[in-house]
Amino acid sequence: MAEKLGVYICGGCDIGDNIDVDALAEFAANGKHSSYVTVAKSNPVLCSPEGKAMIEADIAENELDGVVCCACTPRAKWDVFKFGDEIQVERVSLREQCVWSYQEDKQFPGQMEVIAKDYTNMGISKLHNSNIPTPELPEVYKTVLVLGGGFTGMKAALNAAALGYEVLLVEKDENLGGKAATMYKSFPLGAPFSDREQEIGIDALIKDVEANSKITVLTGSTLESLAGAPARYKATVSGTEYEIGAVVMATGWVPGKSKFLAPLGYGKIKNVVTTAEFEKMAAGGAIKTADGKTPESVAFIVDTSLLTKGIRYDGCGDACEAPEDMPCDDTKDESYAEGEEECEVFEYEDKESAKHLAYSSELTSLVALKHANYVRELAPEAVAYVIYDHMMVPGINEKYYQAAQDDPGVMLTKGTVTGVKEAGSQIIISAENTLLGQDVELVADMVVVPTAIVPTTAADPTMNFVYRQGPAFPDLELFDGFADSNYICFPYETRRTGVYAAGCVRQPMGLGLAEEDAAGAALKAIQCIDSANRGVSVHPRSGDLSFPEFNFNRCTQCKRCTEECPFGALDDDEKGTPLPNPTRCRRCGTCMGACPERVISFANYGVSQISQAIKEVKVPDTLDEGGPRILILACENDAYPALDMAAMRGKSWSPYVRFLPVRCLGSVNAIWVADAMSKGVDGVMMLGCKYGDDYQCHFVKGSELCNRRKENIAESLGRLGVEAERVEQYEVSIDMYDQVPAMIDDFVDNITTNFGPNPFKGY
Repeated sequence: MAEKLGVYICGGCDIGDNIDVDALAEFAANGKHSSYVTVAKSNPVLCSPEGKAMIEADIAENELDGVVCCACTPRAKWDVFKFGDEIQVERVSLREQCVWSYQEDKQFPGQMEVIAKDYTNMGISKLHNSNIPTPELPEVYKTVLVLGGGFTGMKAALNAAALGYEVLLVEKDENLGGKAATMYKSFPLGAPFSDREQEIGIDALIKDVEANSKITVLTGSTLESLAGAPARYKATVSGTEYEIGAVVMATGWVPGKSKFLAPLGYGKIKNVVTTAEFEKMAAGGAIKTADGKTPESVAFIVDTSLLTKGIRYDGCGDACEAPEDMPCDDTKDESYAEGEEECEVFEYEDKESAKHLAYSSELTSLVALKHANYVRELAPEAVAYVIYDHMMVPGINEKYYQAAQDDPGVMLTKGTVTGVKEAGSQIIISAENTLLGQDVELVADMVVVPTAIVPTTAADPTMNFVYRQGPAFPDLELFDGFADSNYICFPYETRRTGVYAAGCVRQPMGLGLAEEDAAGAALKAIQCIDSANRGVSVHPRSGDLSFPEFNFNRCTQCKRCTEECPFGALDDDEKGTPLPNPTRCRRCGTCMGACPERVISFANYGVSQISQAIKEVKVPDTLDEGGPRILILACENDAYPALDMAAMRGKSWSPYVRFLPVRCLGSVNAIWVADAMSKGVDGVMMLGCKYGDDYQCHFVKGSELCNRRKENIAESLGRLGVEAERVEQYEVSIDMYDQVPAMIDDFVDNITTNFGPNPFKGY
């Protein structure tokens, strides 16, 4: 607990032009917190060398243990307002949340001073009730386990080894190389990007790995179990236990089941092959049809819209109840339909394969161009047709596409494929909406259809974790089986701290991007080990020394914290009591929000601390004495930055709201809402990330959990005779800065117009 505080008010960035900073400093010095406010001063520019020197001199002279900086957002100048490990700092945003966003109300003018005083008191209270965290410092294992000995896995192993770390490389097959070893060539991995294709160099890569003294290679081996936590993992591989610091998962992909390709003729027409089969054919040195001849024409289908319709096989004539827009093949095929009188609708045998084909659109385009070049090399007299709906060749790969356009032996056309049928020894591809504006039919000796890239975590989600939460990654269906849990903000992260995904198990990609992925995931694994060695967390709260503290004497063993933790940081001991795993924790506070007994907190972020800050909001006894009061709990990852950006762009909002940043809406404990309502606050607005299928939460499901808890809060408010609509949750992404101010004003208007004052106001 900080007992000797210095409170400093900045006058820069329009603050001094709108607020009497000297009077605010005097308010802090002589107000309700005067017993532990040792120094209170204003300064024209607090972040200037002179301003920082003033604070440092006061710390030395008065032995301050805490500094409250009332200036700009804590997201700015964070590197300036640091005063050593023994001095806690609380930032109060007078610039963005008061001066720049102030909206005058003619009925109650002069609210800016009231806002500034509330925020100053809230900041002082938060810091006074904060403690310096004591980090967990476990004995750290520094070996990086790389799962998968393909191109990505070997690159990751070499990257980690180059930085001085021991690597254990595990490959389930008897030989290294993975899918890349079966490829003939790659589309360009480097300049000049217009070249037809490049050698992969997989043999040289294998030699580099096998010759590296820091890399131990285990082929023909599998991970049988992964127990413990980051920096303290015990990995059992083929019966032997290894001490592991972090894991790079580069287990790659498997081809999607091919039955769903039936609408394109696959499985029925002998010379319709998949890209995987065509690649194998080229790697064998020749392109041949089923009867052993070199084709004179090969068509590559990139457009797959026909697959979204599915196909039906008619065994019941006019009685068929399949959708009208679903193509009908009157030829009975026992592999698809059973029984003479039955009609079986076949959309997809494997819906996941269809989904994953959609994710692979960029690769589908590039592979088609590569394979067209294979035709020009291995069957130089043949013509290659590429039929696409969208040709996706982002960035420098446009040069590769342009080179194909310039090749007289490659014909590219935009078109929607409407049918593929056999015509003697040849195949007819029908297409509409072509570049020519008319329907066309192309005749080819061979047709190549795309292969869906299905991550191994979709085919087999089990990682053999020894976790209370089970052996697999949770909720992989949210990501259609891909292991990455936040593509936008934290690539390589998975739902298990210390395990980082790279390559096609994370998202479909070519070898060039896979090489970058390997480096990124290896660095994340090393960062995780180094963070554990210093007792700090990994993303998104990198460097956070805090860890949830448990008062087990009051624990009722309800297991809500263990069940709701997004990262499996809590197991159960033999008595059913939560068993913390410090290095798994990402400090989101979801366990704190889940606990009904409020026995979980952090040294510098706790239930009581935030409750005390809420009580610092001065609430008028009636609306006529100063308007309503609205508390806004804002997620620090999306909502809080959006508010900052709105203020920076000159947006304003109601002067009756007070913001409190929270680590995640998952950390919001119901008692905070109860405290606000019992104080007379008229409404509580919670701003957090998007949740559900289109989730954006940095802690995976914090917003979703908060929304579930809100239902319980509504029931509690109902029993007290308070309208549930006074507490609402809104989904906000970081780019919604232009919408958030209106959302706030609408909420305030709704409360004042439709509900009026909180019935507890004045008590």
